[in-house]
Amino acid sequence: MFSKILIANRGEIAERIIRACKEMGIATVAVYSEADSQSLAVALADEAVCIGPPPASESYLNEKNIVSAALLTGAQAIHPGYGFLSENAGFAMMCRKNGIVFIGPGADVMECLENKAFVKKIMKDAGLSVIEGTSVLKNEADAASEAKRIGYPVMLKACAGGGGRGIYVVNSPEELSRIYPVASAEARAAFSDGTLYIEKYVHPARHIEVQVLADEMGNVVCLGERDCSIQRRHQKLIEESPSPAVTVEMREKLFREVTSAVKSIGYVGVGTLEFLLDRDGNFWFMEMNIRLQVEHGVTEMLTLTDIVKWQIRTAAGVPLSMRQEDISLKGTAIECRINARSPGMLKSLHVPGGPFVRFDTCLAEGVNVTSYYDPLVGKLIVYAGTREEALRKMRVALCELVIDGIETNIAEQLELIGDERFISGGYDCTFMDGK
Repeated sequence: MFSKILIANRGEIAERIIRACKEMGIATVAVYSEADSQSLAVALADEAVCIGPPPASESYLNEKNIVSAALLTGAQAIHPGYGFLSENAGFAMMCRKNGIVFIGPGADVMECLENKAFVKKIMKDAGLSVIEGTSVLKNEADAASEAKRIGYPVMLKACAGGGGRGIYVVNSPEELSRIYPVASAEARAAFSDGTLYIEKYVHPARHIEVQVLADEMGNVVCLGERDCSIQRRHQKLIEESPSPAVTVEMREKLFREVTSAVKSIGYVGVGTLEFLLDRDGNFWFMEMNIRLQVEHGVTEMLTLTDIVKWQIRTAAGVPLSMRQEDISLKGTAIECRINARSPGMLKSLHVPGGPFVRFDTCLAEGVNVTSYYDPLVGKLIVYAGTREEALRKMRVALCELVIDGIETNIAEQLELIGDERFISGGYDCTFMDGK
């Protein structure tokens, strides 16, 4: 097991990883930008190293500075969290060349899986039903030809995309001509990769993802599915597990197929396979996230499994101690993402309490919320024995949560979970249309 880990991230996920390491007896190193010098992660870590000015491109995406910080402090491994460098095969390779373990899949596996278009072919070969689509598009003319073949509407996506960015619904050749250069430029700016691919637009549908753990011995466990259909512009707002739309029979079949696919590619660590569930009950594979998901806490609350600790253990070669039959999916866990809508200094914070209520956050009184990074400032998660009880618990928790000094989306989250369509469990990805 590692004795010291550097966390190459910021905010609530950096704090989440630091806490897991402390519980495992592992020393921690936080890296931070000048804008985050007073962050809670810096205060919680055993050591902290400044890696650059506020812009992410000069700090949290500065691979050389991060690796240098690890070498300087004697960290044996780097945990990338989510976002930033978490799915960067080049960074994983740089870590390996410098004798540092990258806590994630191996660089060779990442190179195969980080391209969203290529991974679909791999998963189709592994037996999953895959949405009809293309490989990497050569140019706009190629896109027009493929869109005509597949039939409009289609989804135009960034090959290196993630976090809901670089995704466009295209309804006609005219729209494609207008959107293609915009999408390519956005992908290049966000991911340093302007390549795109097309897939058929499945509509209406629900967004379902399966959390997996895998070790070096070939053991794979599915930790349930999450319903992530409540999204605005492909950015998730609410997640729950299990999904109200997935029956026991559907779940068992899906888990068998996912397990087989993950084993076939030799994947090790934490991963998430994302699907669209159509109105006929068919699951269509979209992509695999080869990192920790923002919403991993929902699964942790439901299954009582510390996913971050197991991610660290599997990276150190520790075999899984559980099997699929050990995983219980009783009850319901729900997460509301709390986003900042304005920068500012946090004046006061009151976190809701009670059994099975969790608030993962980077906030503390006096912390400055800047506009440099993602607006996510916290994840409010509750668990109860039934979905109805979980919804009531979430309402109470949202009403009790007080964040003073910045504007947030707490009021909107209360409105969303009180919507009859959400309460009924019959919602899909169109839920936020027009909102």
